[in-house]
Formats: sequence, structure tokens, C-alpha cells
Amino acid sequence: MTHSANGAYQSQGHRRASRAKRWILVVACIAVLGAIAYPVLNYFDVFSDKGESVSFGQGAAGGPAGGGGQAGGNNGAPADSKTQMPTGPQADFKVANTVEDGTKIAVTTYTGKKSGFTGKVWVWAPKQYNDPKYKNSGFPVLVALPGGNGYPMNYWMGTDLKLESSIAQWSQEGKSQPFIVVMPVLNPDNKYYYDGSDIPNQPKMGTWLSEDVPDLVRENFRTLKSRDGWAFMGSSSGGFSGLKAVLQKPDKFKAVIASGPDIVPDSPLWAGHDQEKAANNPELLAQKLIDTKGPEVYLAFQYGTKETSVIPKVDKFIATYGKGPIHTHLQVIQGGEHNAKTYVKGMGDSSMKWISDHMEGPTPSS
Repeated sequence: MTHSANGAYQSQGHRRASRAKRWILVVACIAVLGAIAYPVLNYFDVFSDKGESVSFGQGAAGGPAGGGGQAGGNNGAPADSKTQMPTGPQADFKVANTVEDGTKIAVTTYTGKKSGFTGKVWVWAPKQYNDPKYKNSGFPVLVALPGGNGYPMNYWMGTDLKLESSIAQWSQEGKSQPFIVVMPVLNPDNKYYYDGSDIPNQPKMGTWLSEDVPDLVRENFRTLKSRDGWAFMGSSSGGFSGLKAVLQKPDKFKAVIASGPDIVPDSPLWAGHDQEKAANNPELLAQKLIDTKGPEVYLAFQYGTKETSVIPKVDKFIATYGKGPIHTHLQVIQGGEHNAKTYVKGMGDSSMKWISDHMEGPTPSS
């Protein structure tokens, strides 16, 4: 009996140990499968908040922040006379992407009151925007324009190029202002280039980029009143559009990073409109600014050493017009090609800091 009971006891103990081992194995397998599955599911947006409403604390000045999510708030008076509080009306922003630090890139569809054009605009605000010490402070704005057709997407809204995450890091390192980044569509369709301009009988893309898009930002974000808080950044055709906007409206914008840019307007839609085309030519605009002696602008050019067709045009522009009120900076990117990845590297090397040094940042609340 004892032996038999002893044997039974040992058998039950072995069974319990065996079951425990099986459960451990099952749990381990689930953990491994979960670790493998999560990035895959996340890639396909299974756990994504894309499309959900997000607020950046926008709304009427002094009013409550609307919605949930990334709320910056706008209660109280401005921190200083430089700050402009959001004017409203509040836009309907939806999450488009999430940056590495958890901040959101959001998108809305906006109808410009001045151009009459309706298009998508993506926005991103840095973490500093939600810092309590900046709760009543205005932030500088960077209008980021893509190359190519820039329609129906603005490729700077993707996280693959790391524009937003880079600015987040650079701003912590003192290499960049903590910009609000605004990314509108560049063109009204993917058939033609519109040169970011108001070409007669076409959608008014110049007004859209330089008037309506800034209006959207002022309606929804704490910004800076003066041009010291407004700049463009663009690559290729977007570089041209940003360069032209700053030279055309130096009272509204202070700086630009023009990467691998076109230098003169070349849209086929200008045919028969020579006078209007000339009014959108950066070379002529630059000479006019020199002749009138200001206001001062800061033009940061970038190109890669493999951009053989771009290099002589940019070099000639800098040599001819980089004087008087026109301050220029050139970042040569070794081995760089005509692409956005090259240009982000150049921005980190020097271009972003150069324009930031000449711009206004947020003022901490006392």
C-alpha cells in the first residue's frame, strides 16, 4: 500500500510538472508569435489610430481646445506681443501618421477663401507645442513642399523620410526651431506642373500656398505674427515654389530651404502669359528685391554632388543675386542625388540651423 501510494504520488507530481512545462511552452510560443505578429499587424494598421480625430488645441483665441488627442490648449493671454492665438474656425483634423516620439501627423481638407481651391493639408506640431511653459506661445511655421506632382499626396507627410522626427531631434539639439510643419498638396492634379503660381485661367496655386495655407495654420495654431516665424522648405519643383514665394512676398516669409530647385518657371501652362510668368520668376524677383533694398531674406540652397543639371543653375543664381538684402547659404551634399532622402541629410548638416538662426522661436511663459 505504501509503495503503491508512494508510486501514485510520484506519478501525480510528474504529471503536474509536465503540465506546468506545457503551459510555459504555450505561453512562450504565444509571446514569440505576438512579437512577430505585432509589427506585421501594425504595418497593416490593425492597431493604428489613423483616421481618428485629433486636436492641436485649435479654436478661437482664448477659447477651449476642441476634441481630444494631441491638445495644446490656448487658454489665457498670449505670452508676448509676438504671439497670435488661434483665430478659428477649427479644422477637422484626422490622424494620418504617428511619429517616433508619439506626436501625430494629421490631415484635413481645406477650401481656401482667397484661391477658391480645395485640397488636402497635412500638419505636425512638435512636442514643445504641448509643453505647459509654451502654452500661450506662438511657434514658427515651416511650409514643406514636395517635388514631382505633389498630388494627391505630399510625401513629407510620410514617416519614411523622417522629416518630422528629425526636426524633433534637431530642436532638442539646438539645430532647429521647433517648427510647426505644414504640408499642402503642391498641384491641383497630377497632369501638369503649375509652378506654385497663379497661372491665368488655372487654379490659383500661388495664392493657395502663400495665403490660404498660412490662413489655415493661423486659424488652428498659436503662431508668430511677424514674418520672422514663417518659412518654406521644398525639393525640386517644391523648392522652386518655396523660393519664389519668399522672393515674391518677403513681407510675409523670411526664409526658405530650396533643395535641388528649378530656378525659373517652366510650366507649359504659361504659354501666352509672358507678363504673368515674369512676375513669378525668381531671378527677376530677386533683382527687384535688390533694387528696392529689402526686406532681407535668407535663402538656403542645397544640392547633391550628383545633381549635374542643377548645380550650375543654383551656383549662377547665388553668384548673381546673393547680395544686398538677399542672404544665401549653400549646402553641398557629398554623393547626394536628386531625392528627398539626400535633402533631409543636408538639412541636418547645416541648412536647418542656418535658417533657424535667423528666425523667431517660441517664448516660454514666465
